[in-house]
Amino acid sequence: MLFSSPIFLFLFLPLVLFVYFLTPKKFKNFTLLAFSLVFYTWGEKELVLLILLSAAVDYISGLIISKGKRKLGLYISITFNISILLYFKYANFISSNLISLLEGFNMSPEGALNFSNIALPIGISFYTFQTMSYTIDVYRGQVKACKNFIDFATYVTLFPQLIAGPIVRYAVIEKELKSRTVTTSLFYEGAERFIIGLSKKMIIANNCAVLADAIFNLPPSESSMLIAWLGTIVYSFQIYFDFSGYSDMAIGLGKMFGFNFPENFNYPYISKSIREFWRRWHITLSNWFKDYLYISLGGSREGKWRTYTNLIIVFFVTGLWHGANWTFIFWGLFHGLFIIIEWNFKDTDSKRPAFLSHLYFLFVLNISWVFFRNDTMTDAFHYLMTMFNFSLETNTAFLSFYLTKEMLIVLFAALLLSTPIYKKIVSGVFNSNLTSGTKNMFLPLKLIGLFILLFICFTYIATDSYNPFIYFRF
Repeated sequence: MLFSSPIFLFLFLPLVLFVYFLTPKKFKNFTLLAFSLVFYTWGEKELVLLILLSAAVDYISGLIISKGKRKLGLYISITFNISILLYFKYANFISSNLISLLEGFNMSPEGALNFSNIALPIGISFYTFQTMSYTIDVYRGQVKACKNFIDFATYVTLFPQLIAGPIVRYAVIEKELKSRTVTTSLFYEGAERFIIGLSKKMIIANNCAVLADAIFNLPPSESSMLIAWLGTIVYSFQIYFDFSGYSDMAIGLGKMFGFNFPENFNYPYISKSIREFWRRWHITLSNWFKDYLYISLGGSREGKWRTYTNLIIVFFVTGLWHGANWTFIFWGLFHGLFIIIEWNFKDTDSKRPAFLSHLYFLFVLNISWVFFRNDTMTDAFHYLMTMFNFSLETNTAFLSFYLTKEMLIVLFAALLLSTPIYKKIVSGVFNSNLTSGTKNMFLPLKLIGLFILLFICFTYIATDSYNPFIYFRF
């Protein structure tokens, strides 16, 4: 059940809000847990048992740690979570590569297991990382073990951030799980954030997906350098507004129920390096890998070459986390390689003109998206060859068909909203020295704008004119 689906917007969300605010305070977590399980069961059916099992194992692991058997509880949690990730997400990838390796050595692959029929549970990477962070934090003494299973299961299955994050650590919402208050201003802020996120996805991301899919599906003979570069740029808009839009919707929904989830994106495309990009892109995942993997491996404390090794490991796992495919692994290692290069030249960062650093970053990032978007390494390298082939003639008929006035408006909006310019203008108006009465004059305009955005989104949904590319099966 996607947040942009009619069943969610017109049935599930109104119903859960209605029941939640009628529920007595001490039963609110139970209500959220029940609806979250319904939300997950809607798309995953019997796989809901897996997330409940995951919650139970990590809840018990936390209690074991709190009773003094710290390593036992930690090992149970990590072993279980890594095991279900390996089986459900990576078993088919491992077996198919093993079969290919055996065939390459002219050996019979009959003994190799085939896991091609394993269903990939939605959001498995998110809730396993979330629960592992809990047990690690309990082990480190940073949080106390949760004694109430309903509270803990609510934390694990909370539907606003279940499918695609942000990855919320238990320490962030521990107090809110026990007691929270939804004020009118907080609910309005959440509704506003949800509408903005929905608009990002429906109006910008899904329209960009139409053009990006068309370009990436073009045969090389019908493409050109200009079209190929346009494809990577449009895809960069698609994935950013799709993913950040979903995070906005999750954060907005959380506020409607009294939770304050962490921010997940901070205008990553204004970065001047790949290092800065990862401080702005999917922030909760970056922090997870930094705190629980990179630092655990030794970070940068044990010399230059050990630091490089740690970075390669972290970005190998980062790529693999995004998908069980060599293209994702290469994408992660590609980012890791450039972070190592930047690490060696960090003393010269301030000496380079800012615009050159930004152009360098955008060039490297768009190259990397080619691997993230394509299904195979062969397809990715063929696409790269087109990007640097000056001899191909531009397919003007293709551009004339797809670059309509509406598409150009969407691309302009994507360019504008991927920078903080618009936010600075709005905050400048509301934080200026205007009188409160003058500021209140802008509130109706803001509400009208949100209503228009919501109306446009509903129009897309009613006409079924969108075709989401990303389904967040992470």
